[in-house]
Amino acid sequence: MKLEITVKLAEATLESCRAKGAQIAVAVVDRFGNLQTMLRDRFAGPHTPETARRKAWTAASFRSDTLTLSQTTAPGAEAYGANFVTGALMLGGGVPVEANGSIVGAVGVSGAPGGEMDDACARDGIDAVAADLAF
Repeated sequence: MKLEITVKLAEATLESCRAKGAQIAVAVVDRFGNLQTMLRDRFAGPHTPETARRKAWTAASFRSDTLTLSQTTAPGAEAYGANFVTGALMLGGGVPVEANGSIVGAVGVSGAPGGEMDDACARDGIDAVAADLAF
């Protein structure tokens, strides 16, 4: 993704969580999981930037949202071993970004009260840049 799109995505994601009353960190990575953009709201916890980055990396690497992965890798699940992949974080809030059927990156959110809200904010951010992703 172009840098301008990743910044717009991060800002829209941050604003979505603010509207829900949460201050968060948001990371946007490219399709290989490399960090492109990171924003941290003023009162987001000190752990949130790295957590957001790891969620985004996991979504890009596993080609799946981390909310779903948190369920499919739960203790006793067939894919439980994926929890032990270095750098992976199976907590809700990481969502792949797709354009024309291909994953072009991912966004990760940390700091909202729960993975479901992190996930919702990430999806709102993606929706905000959907027109920019079409090619």
